[in-house]
Amino acid sequence: QVQLVESGGGLVEAGGSLRLSCVASGSIFSINAMGWYRQAPGKQRELVAVLPSGGRMNYADSVKGRFTISGDFGRNTVYLQMNSLKPEDTAVYYCNARGLWYYSGSFPEFDSWGQGTQVTVSS
Repeated sequence: QVQLVESGGGLVEAGGSLRLSCVASGSIFSINAMGWYRQAPGKQRELVAVLPSGGRMNYADSVKGRFTISGDFGRNTVYLQMNSLKPEDTAVYYCNARGLWYYSGSFPEFDSWGQGTQVTVSS
């Protein structure tokens, strides 16, 4: 199995910055993509940013120009730098990773989620 652990959430004033980190561990063979999603109270989980292996980054329109995703797949790590935060960015942020892992001589796909980290932006 593959486990993800996020860190870096917290409380910040509007206009401030936070940096989220996520590390994947387990019998990982390769990672196809890592990304960040968020879920605000009463709303569905939504994409924030995705970093495909060897591909172009993809951002939600609401965070373009303010958030930057980066990663080191050799270390199974992804980051989300969040600048100019707004109260509407308040949510639980989840890390996601997809790829292949080792299992009993085969390489099945995995699609794993972290436990989430709270980001609260005060006005």
